[in-house]
Amino acid sequence: MENIMKTVMLKSSSLALAAALVGVIGIGNAQAAGDVPHPPAQHWSFSGMFGTFDRGAAQRGYQVYKTVCAGCHSLKQIDFRHLAGLGYKEGQIKAFAAEAEVTDGPNDSGEMFTRPGTPADGLPNPFPNDKAAAAANNGKAPPDLSLMVKARKGGADYVYALLTGYAAAPAGFAVPEGGNYNTYFPGHVIAMAPPLSEDGVEYQDGTKATVAQMAKDVSTFLAWTAEPELEARKSMGLKVLIFLVILTGLLFRVKKVIWKDVH
Repeated sequence: MENIMKTVMLKSSSLALAAALVGVIGIGNAQAAGDVPHPPAQHWSFSGMFGTFDRGAAQRGYQVYKTVCAGCHSLKQIDFRHLAGLGYKEGQIKAFAAEAEVTDGPNDSGEMFTRPGTPADGLPNPFPNDKAAAAANNGKAPPDLSLMVKARKGGADYVYALLTGYAAAPAGFAVPEGGNYNTYFPGHVIAMAPPLSEDGVEYQDGTKATVAQMAKDVSTFLAWTAEPELEARKSMGLKVLIFLVILTGLLFRVKKVIWKDVH
């Protein structure tokens, strides 16, 4: 009995110590996260009840994604055919898809083969699997960007702030080897090097490719990939509201007619 009591007391002490350590770690993480400024609010064409995607900005954002982001980040939820939602024509979409090399098969000999992409294919994944992605990026696979805007608090504001938030670390802040200081990343240390640089993309429409412009455009594009049905949903919601207003007016009129002789 005495041995059992000692064992219980020992376990209780260990649990208390573990809880204390967890509390300290939690506080430390909370403090680190609390140091991160809130992303500044940007003006987005798709915000608000009547907001729609700026097709020009979204197309430029797709160009930024292809040129800068696609080497590391995938867009697993997007097929080439979905790009019609950005205003691209069928011929353009077929041309985009044909640039991709897709693994298909097996053929009649039981072997896999490669072929040009079609509009029904998904956008190319830069790595064959997650382990290959992690091996090429210091042990951590770059996240898929399809739903990134919806997955991060602050949405498009956060993505824009992150892309433009790289800066020199303040005095006394130690950035570990392989890390980069970012004003808006939790903890301020991010493994991804600054992806955007002035004139890093040659826009087809002649827009000046500043870091701020590219960040705004690719944020718009990623907002679309996260919610391509946004405009249709808003349109349906507006129609429902109009219907309810009309229905309310009709019901009120019917009520007046039915009860007009009742005092």
